[in-house]
Amino acid sequence: MLLGLTVMSSKPVFEVKISKKRLISIPKAVADMLGIVEGMKLKVYVEDNKIILEPVRDALWYAIYGPKIGFISFKEIEEESIFEQERLSDTS
Repeated sequence: MLLGLTVMSSKPVFEVKISKKRLISIPKAVADMLGIVEGMKLKVYVEDNKIILEPVRDALWYAIYGPKIGFISFKEIEEESIFEQERLSDTS
């Protein structure tokens, strides 16, 4: 073990210490791998006698990194914009 890091079955395993208030620090390497930053929320649950921490992703994260379910081209956006502008100018 080097600096609290153990390598088991090709996966890095970190040891952390629980404080008096039952707090733990997430190792920087783990936080960086998962994109966990200060202020971010995590889901905490127990599964098979293990504590699981899972990042809670917000709408912006999903918009940038999440699965893409549709595609719209810049041409389609421009056409829709022109259509809406004409529609709004016709009602004035």
